[in-house]
Amino acid sequence: MPVNLPPLDPAQLSPIAGVRIGIAQAGVRKANRKDLTVFLLDEGASVAGVFTRNRFCAAPVQVCRDHLTAGSTVRALVINTGNANAGTGAPGLAHARQTCEALASLLHCNPAQVLPFSTGVIMEPLPVERIVAGLPAALADAQADHWATAAEGIMTTDTVPKAASVQVQVGGKTVSITGISKGAGMIRPNMATMLGFVATDACIDPALLPALAKQLADGSFNRITIDGDTSTNDSFMLIATHKADNASITSLNSVDGQALVQGLMQVARQLAHAIVRDGEGATKFITVQVEGGRTGEECRQVAYAIAHSPLVKTAFFASDPNLGRILAAVGYAGIEDLDQGLIELHLDDVHVVSKGGRRAEYREEDGQRVMKGSEITVRVGLGRGTATDTVWTCDLSHEYVTINADYRS
Repeated sequence: MPVNLPPLDPAQLSPIAGVRIGIAQAGVRKANRKDLTVFLLDEGASVAGVFTRNRFCAAPVQVCRDHLTAGSTVRALVINTGNANAGTGAPGLAHARQTCEALASLLHCNPAQVLPFSTGVIMEPLPVERIVAGLPAALADAQADHWATAAEGIMTTDTVPKAASVQVQVGGKTVSITGISKGAGMIRPNMATMLGFVATDACIDPALLPALAKQLADGSFNRITIDGDTSTNDSFMLIATHKADNASITSLNSVDGQALVQGLMQVARQLAHAIVRDGEGATKFITVQVEGGRTGEECRQVAYAIAHSPLVKTAFFASDPNLGRILAAVGYAGIEDLDQGLIELHLDDVHVVSKGGRRAEYREEDGQRVMKGSEITVRVGLGRGTATDTVWTCDLSHEYVTINADYRS
């Protein structure tokens, strides 16, 4: 069960003017499940994306990059689950392009105006004929209020659909922001198997979207890890339909720009946190905050060393305050001139380590009390500067092994 993740309420998701979503059962891998989703965008919408840094990236990622580079106005996104179309070579690229061509033909647009996304099993041929056959049903299903169903339609090992929505005031006008994501394992986004789609009706200069998409990913999806694996298919897409009545935002540093960024970041982080809370076999949601670094990068370096450690993660699962494992991770994070005599460590309100050693006042039962909770904050002080950064992760349980051992069966 997800860690403190409330059930999705479709009524809480705001439709985004200029976006319609259709979902179908194409039988990509299993029958009788929603596995094909189409986003239809009104003409004039702007799209930007951030993709996996895995050099063995999937065919749809390669095609998406090509189509965005071509500069055509994006009119549709097509997403299948059940098959990642990764490790499929030239045939996989051909299948991704064939999917775009089929949808473009139905929409009477250019194939370069369609962006494909896939998630699921790697190194299996994409059953493109099933996807193409399912497209008319997905188009017939398209509605503005299908965000919740779409969140369900992009799931793989997720146990619950993930979506979030907010409305913010921009220049005295109400702007809506809604997004969905999927992911539960093979998660250490490095940009972002995760997919994320966030749309807003805000009017914003399209030239700002690429930098904005990266800023959002860096502040949310690039701060989570479940198992340290960067997927072949990670993609985060930002859509602006320009349908709201606000004055067009021409600077992200303006008052209006910051209001929009804050709303978008709220949605992106909620989606990212939902991925961690639904991590495969997760029983605890863990915030790792590293402060007192010389740079944010070295803070992240230490935070990820802690968050990736199987020994740390299994200790949290067992509620075992074997906290030397955290100190060991800090030590091997790669900061060559780290002074261990300056290290501080807190678990929630419990001060465990001071000046590099166990505090005399620390009692193991206090550490265990914290570790028995489902929400835990690990706070590490490096004593080197003023930088700080945060990563979110989960524990590592028996169930994680079971899920991944049986994934293809």
